[in-house]
Amino acid sequence: MVKVTHVGSLPRSQQVVDFLFSRENQQSYDQAAFDQCMADAVDDVVAKQVAAGVNIVSDGEISKISYATYVKDRYTGFSGDSERNAPADLKMFPSFLERIAKSGGTPQYARPMCTGEVRSKGGNELELDIANLKAAMTKHGVSEGFISAASPGVISLFLQNQFYSTREAYLAALAEAMKQEYETIVNSGLMLQLDCPDLALSRHMLFADLSDQEFVKIAQANVDALNYALSNIPSDRVRVHICWGNYEGPHCCDIEMDQIFSTLMSVDADYLLFETSNPRHGHDWQTFAERRAEIPDNKILVPGVVDTTSNFIEHPKLVAERIERFANIVGKDRVVAGSDCGFGTFAGFGAIDPAIAYEKLSAIAKGAKIVNGR
Repeated sequence: MVKVTHVGSLPRSQQVVDFLFSRENQQSYDQAAFDQCMADAVDDVVAKQVAAGVNIVSDGEISKISYATYVKDRYTGFSGDSERNAPADLKMFPSFLERIAKSGGTPQYARPMCTGEVRSKGGNELELDIANLKAAMTKHGVSEGFISAASPGVISLFLQNQFYSTREAYLAALAEAMKQEYETIVNSGLMLQLDCPDLALSRHMLFADLSDQEFVKIAQANVDALNYALSNIPSDRVRVHICWGNYEGPHCCDIEMDQIFSTLMSVDADYLLFETSNPRHGHDWQTFAERRAEIPDNKILVPGVVDTTSNFIEHPKLVAERIERFANIVGKDRVVAGSDCGFGTFAGFGAIDPAIAYEKLSAIAKGAKIVNGR
């Protein structure tokens, strides 16, 4: 049976966004009201996922300002502001980049640098996230859920190092710091998802001046750090998501899947989530077909079968075609239907209308139903 999931983030209500930006901007707010708002919002998004036909649900990343920079709120060692690097493909088309900026299409949020030792602040934010999701799952009768966490590599991409002597030392410190977060999620009975756009997106952002071969070495170092942080966790409880950037744009500088395929397969996670629906990566299924012998037997493929940068609602028959491309490669029992990326990557920012986001999830479920009926 092909199950249904997605990458994790979902649209947040205006009340949630207002609370998150009050915290982001260090403005006063009522902590009890904040906590209740987050709990209610998680309950709401779980109910909507179940109604759409999602089998493996998330908390929508409701309590996080973004999937990567939330760590600054939970760990010490971050201050100031990191250099902003526009993706290389957008720099190639300055008029398009300017249009995005003028339209408000670029999210504004703090991206501090690492200026000190990274260690947990000892707060209870993660425990609240876990409790909120498990309570909603129980209420709405769903048995499988996951919580997303930032990988060491993606943290190093957005919160750049100004403290540790080398990039490798920074990665090692991040892996050590995040290890407990990863283990806490899995020990709660939920699945862990690691968001790893550093394995693809960072090629045309922070490392745009390198060759593909040089970048692959960096990506492998990121995976090595991540694997250390996962060393106490069974791989069948871990999902890893890679992407080339969840934005509408040329994407003509995206590194090819074929270049990072071996690196992806080396992650100590059974579930691999990746883009296959947008126009730049719709052909990537061919790499999986051509390199079938290199896919370990424990890997479960979670292709994105709907695009998350367009408000088109995919036809279920097209979704079924996309699912079957991978089912024909590894078998139906090793495919889970997912989305290209998240629907609410940054709080208050997203290309997809909230109601359309859930219709897209429903399209995934309808496509999976077609495949399961064959």
